Amino acid sequence: MPDAVRFNDLRRGLQSTAPGVRDAIEEVLASGWFVLGPQHDAFERELAASLGIAAAAGVGNGTDALQLALQAVGARPGTAVVTVANAGGYTSTATRAIGATPWYADVDPATLQATPATVEAALRSAPMPVSAIVVTHLFGQMADAGGIVEIAGGVPVVEDCAQAMGARHDGRAAGTFGTVATTSFYPTKNLGAVGDGGAVFSDDVELVARIRQLRQYGWSSKYRSSAAGGRNSRLDELQAAVLRRLLPALDADVARRREIHGRYEAAATGRIRMVNRATPSYAGHLAVVVVDDRQRVTAILDDHGIGHDIHYPIPDHHQPIAEPDAPPLPVTEWASEHIISVPLYAGLTDDEQARVVAALHEMS
Repeated sequence: MPDAVRFNDLRRGLQSTAPGVRDAIEEVLASGWFVLGPQHDAFERELAASLGIAAAAGVGNGTDALQLALQAVGARPGTAVVTVANAGGYTSTATRAIGATPWYADVDPATLQATPATVEAALRSAPMPVSAIVVTHLFGQMADAGGIVEIAGGVPVVEDCAQAMGARHDGRAAGTFGTVATTSFYPTKNLGAVGDGGAVFSDDVELVARIRQLRQYGWSSKYRSSAAGGRNSRLDELQAAVLRRLLPALDADVARRREIHGRYEAAATGRIRMVNRATPSYAGHLAVVVVDDRQRVTAILDDHGIGHDIHYPIPDHHQPIAEPDAPPLPVTEWASEHIISVPLYAGLTDDEQARVVAALHEMS
């Protein structure tokens, strides 16, 4: 039997850029500057420019980015943050960390994304004042953030772009519709580092400045803490240097992901369907299949030697730590039992893609 098709293989993603990445690391080591140095500052500028947005702030990881963004827009104890329950729990974690309460919107049955209608329903049913809405661009597909901003009634909208870097709608990048946006540079992301990292970005430069203050103890000057809620969450110089080398390749990587996903779409018919379509608003982060019988599909993938995963198997409101009064979410709950993810990354060979396609045909 041929080797298994890995669900992801991070080694391949660096092969074409490895010399540049190694050079970047060596440059940082030689400089002796490892935190908040010139690589970090340059990456913040280059990231903002690539998105067409005013400013970005590097932080320690994607969950910290969400937490700091929520703090900056005024989320606090005694308020609710409206979000979805099918996106891995990261926003729920960040919300609880600042003492606020996650309150969940259900998702559209076709896209599995929050919509203006589902968010509006959650706003109406929230048991306490809503201090923020987090729009997750799930699986790499942009949600209707602009539409959600329109119905938000002035509530700040935070876009979570961790899975959608490289996606655009009408020429506008994911993360440029709401009050502020966040991303993760976890290694599996489309724009992934060689360790943890994250960023917050916005056209509101004062908001980004506040996040920069909060990420370093709330300092207004060295050792002078002036902003409550400050912490230590900084994107280190090594990761910034690596990300600077990878950022220019993002668009090509995303185009390759879309190309592969298009092949999957053609094969996924009958009893299965791909959640997304290979359009500019889809960054190809995950290839998620809606299936009739996940046990049957899992057996087929295993027989073909194809790696797979579930994104995500336990909705946030069903976690052991969930708040007891969470609302029912019928679409979210149904989807958690009827989705499975198959390999999707730029380094997949033609033969590996053909094997995934053959398995999809067998599932259909």
